[in-house]
Amino acid sequence: MKIGALAKQIGLSVQTIRFYEQEGLVSVPQRTEGNYRLYDAESLRQLGFIKQCRNLGLTLDEIRELIKHQATPEEACGEINHIVDAHVQEVDARIAELTALRDQLVRLRIRCNSSRAVKDCGILKALTNP
Repeated sequence: MKIGALAKQIGLSVQTIRFYEQEGLVSVPQRTEGNYRLYDAESLRQLGFIKQCRNLGLTLDEIRELIKHQATPEEACGEINHIVDAHVQEVDARIAELTALRDQLVRLRIRCNSSRAVKDCGILKALTNP
């Protein structure tokens, strides 16, 4: 299939597919005599894997490592576990940062809990004089 049909089927943009090719995450497709890329079921599988990884927030480097491990199916999967464990720790850290941000915003919102003139707004005063 051509890149447009592949993009539609997998739910990625043509530019994203080309980017993954440039990054070496997807096998280089065959080309027609007219120089159109031709994709097969393996391309669809590879892109589905990458899309799922990206949906989980994995970086391109992490995906690259996982793809390398797919090429050695008989090896132990300890390194794969390590990649996912490290990513879980990163997600936990982001959750903690977002929770702290939310708490700050709630405290800020409490400073102006009624309709006032802008000149008396507790939020603007707190942002001006922290």
